[in-house]
Amino acid sequence: MDSLTQIILGAAVGEAAVGKRFGNKALLWGAIGGTIPDLDVFLQSFFHPVDAMLVHRGFSHSLLFALLFSPVFAWLCFRLYKRKFEFNDWWNLFFLSIVTHPMLDMFTNYGTQFLWPFDYRITFNTVFVIDPLYTLPFGLCVLVVLVLKKQSELRRHINNFGLIFSTLYLVWGVGVKLFVLSESEKYFEEAGIKSGRTMVTPMPLTSFYWMLLTEKDNQYYLLSKSIFAPLDTNSLQQFPKNVQEMNALKWQGVNYSPKLRSISNDYFLLKKEGENWLFSDLRFGTAYEMTKRQSTDPVMGFRLITENNKIVRVERHRMGRAWQRIEFGAYWDFVFGRKKLSTPIQKNL
Repeated sequence: MDSLTQIILGAAVGEAAVGKRFGNKALLWGAIGGTIPDLDVFLQSFFHPVDAMLVHRGFSHSLLFALLFSPVFAWLCFRLYKRKFEFNDWWNLFFLSIVTHPMLDMFTNYGTQFLWPFDYRITFNTVFVIDPLYTLPFGLCVLVVLVLKKQSELRRHINNFGLIFSTLYLVWGVGVKLFVLSESEKYFEEAGIKSGRTMVTPMPLTSFYWMLLTEKDNQYYLLSKSIFAPLDTNSLQQFPKNVQEMNALKWQGVNYSPKLRSISNDYFLLKKEGENWLFSDLRFGTAYEMTKRQSTDPVMGFRLITENNKIVRVERHRMGRAWQRIEFGAYWDFVFGRKKLSTPIQKNL
């Protein structure tokens, strides 16, 4: 999840753990603990861009990291406050605020290596990385807790309400995802597509709108489904599956093609741009719904810089000019099923 959400979660967990004894210090240090796992972003500049994708949400987002480093941070604060509070209280605060960070990230598209050093990324694909409906009510609860006295029972009730709400929202996302996934074959049939390997993930900023991605016969197909309306088959997008081209890429030095395929779980688009290549991770979708179905630019990927027919450099790539065409009003109409556009199947060949 985004940094603000992790700060809110960490603060609420810190309050639940030791708020009655620490007061607002529980919120402060819980928020700091909830931020610590994401400090791995500062290490990414030391790695190849592809390896950096694997470093993020790796060791620092693991159970092992929480077990090893929570007593270290606890000891530092124990000494900082001159033994005013019990060491075990600091330990509980940091362990819970750190470990809940990757647990929340498991529900997002990219997931975490929670069981590091095992090379397996746990992802449920049930909440978008930024979801105001999750963050804003939860954050409001933390703000109210901040102004109440530490002995107040109302303070604990409001904090517990925020934690319960956030948990139930994650459960809601799991339930909706499972329902949409169970109906995915039917949805693709309505769009005239026989589905194959399929994934379902929430669209930006909401758990009410979902992207369905399937592969079949060397093609990828994307559909969007609002929970408030029947399937709009005009949301269908089609992309080529470029496995042969991907395997044929020539690299100067290390061959990163296998890692790129692994990162994207083999849902990728490879497109020639002059002498270079654009690799896009289709799991993160395209700008289609956000731009009133005008742009099919993928949201996230890499630009593969080529010299003498060999890839010599890799750069991160995001939506670029498509951001200038975003129309949130039209997007929310799609989310709530208020608008359909009579557009043909979108192909990106």
